[in-house]
Amino acid sequence: MDAQENHDLGVRLNLSIPPIRVTRVRPTTGRAALNLRDLWEYRELLYFLAWRDIKVRYKQTAFGVAWAVLQPVFTMLIFSLFFGRLAGISSEGAPYPVFAFCALVPWTFFAYGLGQSTESLVASQNIITKVYFPRLVVPIATVLSGLVDFLLAFGVLVVMIVAYGLLPTTRLLWLPAFLLLALATSLGVGLWLSALNVQYRDVRYTVPFLTQLWLFATPIAYPSSLLGEPWRTVYGVNPMVGVVEGFRWALLGTQSRPGPMVLVSAAVALALLFSGAVYFRRMERTFADVV
Repeated sequence: MDAQENHDLGVRLNLSIPPIRVTRVRPTTGRAALNLRDLWEYRELLYFLAWRDIKVRYKQTAFGVAWAVLQPVFTMLIFSLFFGRLAGISSEGAPYPVFAFCALVPWTFFAYGLGQSTESLVASQNIITKVYFPRLVVPIATVLSGLVDFLLAFGVLVVMIVAYGLLPTTRLLWLPAFLLLALATSLGVGLWLSALNVQYRDVRYTVPFLTQLWLFATPIAYPSSLLGEPWRTVYGVNPMVGVVEGFRWALLGTQSRPGPMVLVSAAVALALLFSGAVYFRRMERTFADVV
């Protein structure tokens, strides 16, 4: 006997039964589709998923957290040899190893978040298919877990800056803003790719190629000052350009002020983040069926 039959029987028996309340669940649209309040309600889950990713990454590894430092350090050594010494690329007055490593620290954070967030939904399919929670928590936790690696690599960068006798100025106060820009870029692209990877599993095979192209399209081994205006500002369409040049300007005191380039990078990063969140939430209702 269903709820309606129970209600009709109660009416015939003259019982005091409250009316049936029907709740219709429909997909949200527009701004409401983001439903950011859910993220705050599930903030503890966000913390535990991020901590899980950190522990899983370094579980049963020979070097442990040292991998967070070894990757950018070895890349810096290769760049210093081929681009700094052999090719003689300008480092805008800063020692080339510090010049390159200062760019590699935020870049490694971005690349890690991009690669891991793309696979995050597929890797968490056991949770997604059994329990309800805002799926945005999964890629966000993955990107945030990369902050541990960033802090470790940043510590090495501080040691290098001190060793080379470079003195940071008040520009250092801008550093959190540039880190947020890197976080927004990584998460924005990661939301797009993670949602697409659920539908098309070959997306993950394009990420290493995309990351490699993006690396050389970002002024890590060379300065953006090689371009003149207005092309240098247009170059900011790549959001990581504003991040890298911002880090160098804040930490090394390079003469090429980012200026309008950072504004362009910030606008593009916010557009990627907002559009990625909207697309992610639109596709979210199909994740459990497809993943």
